[in-house]
Amino acid sequence: MTDGEQFIGEAIKPVEGTMDAPAMSTGGPGLPGRFTWRKREYVVAEILEKWKEHGNAREGPGEQYLRKHWFRVRTTDGTEMRIYFERNARSKNQRKTRWWLYTVKTC
Repeated sequence: MTDGEQFIGEAIKPVEGTMDAPAMSTGGPGLPGRFTWRKREYVVAEILEKWKEHGNAREGPGEQYLRKHWFRVRTTDGTEMRIYFERNARSKNQRKTRWWLYTVKTC
């Protein structure tokens, strides 16, 4: 983490109908244009950076598996956030929870 960033580690809920359709058409997750966190809605104004996280595959020695899609975004209120899409659910209870807020940096 960089200076001024606060670790969050909580789920966010994408607002239906705001997903990035072109990204989804290429097999990636569609970054939500709007999402809610702690009962407040945020609007993504700008993607500052994006990257992918790989890890060892459970089967096949030496094979890599795409685990997370990361995005560093700025919202319309100027807040900078790192969010990610987790390709596999953490548990059966979190089967539908795929979007997470990792850090928040307020300006």
